[in-house]
Parts: sequence; structure tokens; C-alpha cells
Amino acid sequence: VRCCGPSGRHVDVPGTLAVLPRRELDHLLVRAAQKAGACLHTPWRLESLLRDDTAQVVGARLKCRAPGGLSSVHTAQEVQEVQARHVVLATGASAQALQASGMSERTSPSAMGLRGYVKNLAMVDRLCHMEVAWHPKLKPGYGWIFPCPDGVFNIGVGIIDSHRPHDHTMREINLRHVFDDFVRVHEGARELVQGGQWLSELKGAPLRCSLRGARVAAPGILVTGEAAGSTYSFTGEGIGKALETGLLAAQALLEARDQALDEASLAQRYQSMLAVLQPKFDLYERGNRVNYHPWLTDILVRRAAKSPRLRQRMAHLLEERSTPAQLITVRGLIKLFLD
Repeated sequence: VRCCGPSGRHVDVPGTLAVLPRRELDHLLVRAAQKAGACLHTPWRLESLLRDDTAQVVGARLKCRAPGGLSSVHTAQEVQEVQARHVVLATGASAQALQASGMSERTSPSAMGLRGYVKNLAMVDRLCHMEVAWHPKLKPGYGWIFPCPDGVFNIGVGIIDSHRPHDHTMREINLRHVFDDFVRVHEGARELVQGGQWLSELKGAPLRCSLRGARVAAPGILVTGEAAGSTYSFTGEGIGKALETGLLAAQALLEARDQALDEASLAQRYQSMLAVLQPKFDLYERGNRVNYHPWLTDILVRRAAKSPRLRQRMAHLLEERSTPAQLITVRGLIKLFLD
């Protein structure tokens, strides 16, 4: 990963990472789930949960467009009720399903991203790293360029803390303007866009971070993935964390089955599993201050270029063997100058 500071300096941090378009990754996950025995039904949307007389969740009410109704303004809707011993809500960062299920504690996202795909064969040798760039024009956030196969690049910007905490309205940020600034201030982004062909429009996406914003368990229901806020605040990395929380939800359900746990015990077990992850999410939230102060990255880049030890510490951050807070505490900043 090439880390680029506002001055134009950069440092290459060792690490082994993979880039794949979400459409392809999601297809791989769906096929794996089907191979493991899951049944896929799509495109359905959660309408509401089914509850018994004790308010325990016993299934879901789903809605789907009726076949052949796509061309009609008043499209017919098919409603289906599905009975289930447990419902696992893994509906991503959109607040709609959380609200419909009564599990939402905050409708606004924690962050917003904007990205698209550009093809530029001339940049394959020029952009051979995953690049992340910080600049005052991009705060509180960063821009990125991720090489994909066949001369295609994922390029975008992300803004952390995109909404005000008191009223949950979006701060005065225009992501398209932030993206335009990224293209202006970052040479690689400028060359990529000016000489490339857009394969998709720029698309925005919300992020829910720091394991906050939703109730994660109630009788008959578990909330997992980004619906539960499984994205790291500092980096915006969420796919791996979403999968991890999904594995924990599955583990909790299996334990409940094998140990004959009641619903309250199941909810408590799952909550305790997520609580183990919480301190690390909190450290990433503390690390988010870097996105407010891009000059810190220039210090880090300048020192890391001369220090193999510091580059190794940054590599540990990529591999999640350390946290950003360990680099940007007062003690960490002192180490930057003394390393």
C-alpha cells in the first residue's frame, strides 16, 4: 500500500492484499452459501418482522415486485411471510431494514464513500500499488486508487464522521466536490481519470462504524454485518469485519442449539461476543483523528521512508496486528520523531 501525504511524499508499506469488485465478491459469497445449504430468494425486501404474543420474533414479512410489473408505474407487490426460529438481519448500512425491524438506534450513517471504476491500460505500470492519499481538501477523509485486473481501477473518496451527532443531518460536504478535489491534488488520480474510460458512474454508499447505531440482539433476532456497525472508523474497512460478525452470529446460534439456551441467553451470548471486538473498534475511532489532521500523515510518511521499523509497524496495522491509535497517541508521535 502506497501512503501519500499532502506534500506529495509517499511511503510503500509491505502487505499482501486483494482487490475484487463487490459484484464478483458477493457472487462468490452467495455461491459458497448455496453450496453450504442456503436457499437464495431474490429480490426480496424486508417489510416487517413477525412476532408472537410475547413480542418474540418468529419470522419476517417480505415484499417482492410481481413478475412483469417493472414497466408499470403502480407495480404490483407480492408479500410473503416466512416463519423462522431466528432472523439474522444482515442488510448492510441502509437504515430501512433496521427501522422496519425496530432495531435502529440511529438512522444516519457514520461515514460516506463515493467510488467508481475507470479503465486505463496506460496506468497499469504506473499505478501498481493500492494508493491511499490524505490532503486538507479531503479531510476528514482520504482518497484511494485500487488496481483491479485488466487495467481497471477502483477510485474514490471517503468522508468519516459525515453526519452531525446531535441531529444526524449530513455535514456541509459535497462528495462529488471532494472527488474533484482529489483528482486535482493527487497526480495519480488526475492521470488516471484524464486518460481513462469510466466503466461505471460514481456511486455513493453509506457506512456504519464502530459497532454503534443498532440494537444487535433481541428475542428471535440477531443483527450482524454493517447493519450492526461493523466498519472501522479510521480506515473504512468493513467487508472483513462484516464477515467476522456474521461468523459470530452463526457461532452464537449453534451454541444456543447445542446447549438449549433460551432467547435471553442467546442474545446475551452474542452481545458478549461483539463486546470482545469493541475495544479494537474504539481504538480505530480514536485513530480517526488522522483524517482530521492530514499533516500527521506527512510526518509519518517522512519518518517511515527512513525507518524500516516504522514501516514494519505500519505493515502490522495493515495486517490488523496493531491499531492506528498506537501510531498517533502522544507517545506514538514522539516515537515518530525518535524512531
